[in-house]
Order: sequence, then structure tokens, then C-alpha cells
Amino acid sequence: MKTLWAPWRLEYILGPKPDTCVFCLPEHTQEDEERLILYRGKFNFVIMNKFPYNNGHLMVTPYRHVMNLAELSVDEAHENMDLIQACVRILNERFSPQGINVGLNLGEAAGAGIREHLHFHLVPRWNGDSSFMAVMDETRVIPEHLNATYAALKPYFERLPAGEQL
Repeated sequence: MKTLWAPWRLEYILGPKPDTCVFCLPEHTQEDEERLILYRGKFNFVIMNKFPYNNGHLMVTPYRHVMNLAELSVDEAHENMDLIQACVRILNERFSPQGINVGLNLGEAAGAGIREHLHFHLVPRWNGDSSFMAVMDETRVIPEHLNATYAALKPYFERLPAGEQL
């Protein structure tokens, strides 16, 4: 039998499950670190994925609970893209990846895990990052704890202007 230790998952396994959408945020910011929210813009926010494909896996999502890209207002869509661009710059600066997957899955059939609230994924990639673990054992190795990644990324997002054009 193989064992892969991931003790931080125990909190999720044993903890209470939300009754509401994980992307619908309270207006207060007291839970931002716990929720892994890195930045709050005027219409969108940046959050780390709690179950990342790779270190630095970010998501950009509108505050408004919307599931269709065509339903975003012009301001929401523009800020969303501005944040995606800012995230690419930050991920390049912090992680020096050899590539970044940027994607949006619209609808369950397209692979959306949370289809009711659209969100763009940004996943830093390195040549060979899938390694034998993913290929042979369908397992990914995330070498840095989420809290350490959050602490490392937060200063980059604090430099972004709040509620202004990026």
C-alpha cells in the first residue's frame, strides 16, 4: 500500500461544509486569509484554489453570482481580464513558471466543478511538473503548503491599486 501524506486536508474532511456558494463572499474581510482571498477589486476578486493542480493555482471570479460569461457587465468583464493579466505577471515574478494555463469551464459538461459561479483558473506549469506521480498513480505533489504560498503571494497583491484600473 502507498501512503501520501496531506494533513491539511483533514480540516476540510472533518470540517463543516458550506451550504452556500464558496465564491459568494461576505462584504467584510475578516475571513480573507482563511478563505485564501488575495485581492478584492471593485467587481472581481482573486482567490487561491484550496485543492490546487499546482503551486500558485489562482482563480479570478466576479463577486456577482453568475454562471454565464455573456452575463458579465462590461465593467465586470474588463476588470476580470485586468486581474487575469495581473495574476500572470505575479505568478511569473513569484514562481518563474515555464507556462501558465488560463481557463474557464462553463457548465458541468465542460468540467466546471462549481458551475453556478463562473471563475477563471490560472495554473503555473513547469516542464515535467506532472512527473511520474500523476502519470503512474494519478497523484499530484504540491511541494509548498497553501498557507506558505498565500503568505508569499499576498505582498504582490497588496501592491495592486484597490478598486482602480490595474
